[in-house]
Amino acid sequence: MNPVPWYRETGHECRVFEHAAANQLPLLLKGPTGCGKSRLVEHMAARLERPLVTVACHDDTAAPDLLGRWLIRGGETVWEDGPVTRAVRQGAVLYIDEIAEARPDVVVVLHPLTDHRRQLFLDRHDEVLAAPDSFVLVVSFNPGYQRGIKEMKPSTRQRFVSLGFSYPDVQVEAEIVAGETGASSETAARLAALATKIRALEHLGLSERPSTRLLVHTARLIDSGLEPRLACRVGLVEPLTDDPEVAGALRDLIQLVF
Repeated sequence: MNPVPWYRETGHECRVFEHAAANQLPLLLKGPTGCGKSRLVEHMAARLERPLVTVACHDDTAAPDLLGRWLIRGGETVWEDGPVTRAVRQGAVLYIDEIAEARPDVVVVLHPLTDHRRQLFLDRHDEVLAAPDSFVLVVSFNPGYQRGIKEMKPSTRQRFVSLGFSYPDVQVEAEIVAGETGASSETAARLAALATKIRALEHLGLSERPSTRLLVHTARLIDSGLEPRLACRVGLVEPLTDDPEVAGALRDLIQLVF
């Protein structure tokens, strides 16, 4: 059995996940990038002692990519299961990340797994799979990503039990950074305070606010011996903006914290 990844609960998400799994209900995680959605799924899959199958969606993700397809091998035509099909057969935790990025046909093929049927229809393989009791479907998306261009349909969202995520308060975020990296409590506290200040500067026009994931990356650089200001520049400033003026304002703020 794999060790359970470290996770700092910020609300009641672990209890909700356990109850959703026990009642065979699909779960939707919604929140900004890098706020802990994927880590929660990793943590809970290990805690429930179930295999985890993860799918990262993008603009070209289509139903055959998830369900499977016929392939030519050694002169024979063979069927190869896709990740969703494998997850159903294994009774795994299936995590579909950024589902709103996928093409519409992906969402349609998942619908039978999200209601009372809990079935997967493999039309190309002439097969219907019934999900075992251990199977858990979890999807995530970032509300408002790209100013609302890509959102989940209300009819689809109502198929899921939903958990909303946001960036934690400064004390909790410092605990997460320290717990994830082993960095000192002082470094973690300064990084969490820095992120809180940057997130409050709406006039900078950042398309994304600094995520907890970026703080973890930066803390690891500092903990490995890189100078804090340089670590913050490459771990926070450069990933957030290409605008010289905005980058300069962020560097000035870093100098006040470090």
